[in-house]
Order: sequence, then structure tokens, then C-alpha cells
Amino acid sequence: MKFLLLALMCLLSQPSFANPKVSTTASVDTLINANYPMFIRAFNQLSSEVTREIYTDEASYLSESQNKEIYYGRDSIAAIYQKFFDKILKKKASIDIDFRVTKRKIWGNGAIDTGYYLVRFYPAQETGEPVSEFAGKFAIGTEKVSATQWKVTLDTSNRAESSYYLNAKPVPNLYYGRQFPPLPSGKKLP
Repeated sequence: MKFLLLALMCLLSQPSFANPKVSTTASVDTLINANYPMFIRAFNQLSSEVTREIYTDEASYLSESQNKEIYYGRDSIAAIYQKFFDKILKKKASIDIDFRVTKRKIWGNGAIDTGYYLVRFYPAQETGEPVSEFAGKFAIGTEKVSATQWKVTLDTSNRAESSYYLNAKPVPNLYYGRQFPPLPSGKKLP
């Protein structure tokens, strides 16, 4: 009888159409990973409104700059991004960003990702300037805000060599991003 009860419990705990398992690690990873394409879209569109969707109301943003304070709240963080995006717009340039998450620690309704990012700056064609880039390392804290969404509650980064991003290895279930090719030395990308 114990064996039959144990077998029935194991069978019921398996995911199926009748009994879907809502919070598997893979689905939590997928929900957390969904923030990275939103960051990319915000940078591509130069839209602080997209960044507003990523952060919780009480999020904290620790700038890499030594002469900046800690910013609290979604509105303050969106304003910082808009100020940055306005500089890009004023130059008639565009910008792209990508991420490679190298470690994730999940506990309860919270998680912390660490990894590397790479930002490419594409100046206006009429300037004749080459594409440039900068990179860094980051720690992003997220929290579960609904059954289908995790939002950023802590965001901090420091500068780092581009090679760290380029050489980061993919980790199963973690966001790895696109394949930015290395910039050619002294040459402009097409």
C-alpha cells in the first residue's frame, strides 16, 4: 500500500497537461531571462519607457560613476536612462547592448544574476567616426512580482574589458545573448 501511494504521489507531481508544474527552474529562468531582451529593446529604441517596465517601483540603481548617488524608484531610474538616451539622440547616433549571464542564485521569490555586458555605439554616418564599444560586469537582482513576471529590484555595474564579455561561456538556462563579433582594430563596421 505504501508503494502504491508513493507511486501515485510521484505520478501526480510530474508535469502534464492535466497537472502542469507552474514554477519549474527552467520556467523561472525563462521569466528572469525575459528582462534582458527588454533592456536591449530599450537601448535600440532609446526608450526610457521600456526600462520603466523592467524595474519594480522601489528598485535601486547603483551607477558605475563615482560621482553619482544611488537612485531609488522606477521613475528616478527611468529618468537616468532618458538622460543617457537623450545624449545619444542629440548625436543622431544609435546604441546596442547585450548581456551574458554567468551565474544566477535563486532563493524563494528573489534572484541575483551576475555577468558581463557589452555596449556598441554607432555614430551618425556623416561624422565618419568608427563604431566604438565599452563593456562591464553587472549584478542584477530580480524579484517575482506575478506568476509570469520577475522585475529588476537592484541594478549595479562596473566597467570591464570587452574580452570578458566576448570570452564568457554560455551557462545552461541563463541568458547568453547574441554573438557580437569583436571590433576590427582601427576599422569601422559596415
